[in-house]
Amino acid sequence: MYHDWPLDELRAYRGQVARPDDFAAFWQDTLAWSRSLAQPVERARLRTPLRSAAVHDLTFSGFGGDPVKAWLITPAAGGPWPAVVEFVGYGGGRGHWLDHLGLASAGLAHLVMDSRGQGASWSFGQTADPHGSGPAVPGVMTRGVTSRETYYYRRLMTDAVLATETVCRLPEIDPERVIVTGASQGGGLALAAAAWADQVAGGFYRVPFLCDIPRALTVTDDYPFHELVDYLHIHRDRADQVMSVLAYFDAVNLARQVTVPGVFTVGLMDTTVPPSGVFAAYNQYSGPKRLQEWPFNGHEGGGPLDDVALLDFCAAQLGLSA
Repeated sequence: MYHDWPLDELRAYRGQVARPDDFAAFWQDTLAWSRSLAQPVERARLRTPLRSAAVHDLTFSGFGGDPVKAWLITPAAGGPWPAVVEFVGYGGGRGHWLDHLGLASAGLAHLVMDSRGQGASWSFGQTADPHGSGPAVPGVMTRGVTSRETYYYRRLMTDAVLATETVCRLPEIDPERVIVTGASQGGGLALAAAAWADQVAGGFYRVPFLCDIPRALTVTDDYPFHELVDYLHIHRDRADQVMSVLAYFDAVNLARQVTVPGVFTVGLMDTTVPPSGVFAAYNQYSGPKRLQEWPFNGHEGGGPLDDVALLDFCAAQLGLSA
């Protein structure tokens, strides 16, 4: 059933989150500091039975120089290749490399970034989050949420930007042809990467999470957004402080920064990511854009049809031959 506004109101909605005056400066300073601490990329090619793809276990420097794991999967021969950088949904990690062979089969390099401190819910991860925080609700939504400097998503979004920039510097990658993508949390991270990375050709954002957080907290009881409600239910005097922090990480504000072509998808029956947030991010998106609405779907969005649409988007934006 539909639980958000009627479709005509959704299509006009631009969000209620405020953009901090120093939003860009905060992110530019964060990224400059982390870039200054970067170490050389480490990589090892795995021995696999695959004949058409090569798999590398890759470690790059993320927030504060922290090591972050990723899979890099490429066609077995040739190059330089166009690339897709993918970010993972909430609670998951990079999983097994066997989960990620489709894009290499289409002639694309594919980097799948691990999510620090996650990877123990529905797919496994191997990247720690070495930074502590104050009291938090289980999950990551409230870790360090009383300060923009300590908030968890400062670290994870920085990782996403630096993962994208790392791919662009790899010798087998064509840096002018790099797409960012992800579903749910991964879609929000893709918006961060498209907003701040040096070279991105486009973004494909599937049911993106972290959009218009103030409204989301009032229209869904689903987790992970409800972690914030649980936290503020106990810490009653911190609502204004927390909301001011979250504005720096809201995907609506990130969407305003992006100028490259983008595709959004939304499930109109989604209770995990309220459709109004996706519409707000889409309507604030500054680049050429298209929105795919799935009227009878929830957080799964278009499922395999979104997979096909991603390939079509890559073909159009990256100049892939049929």
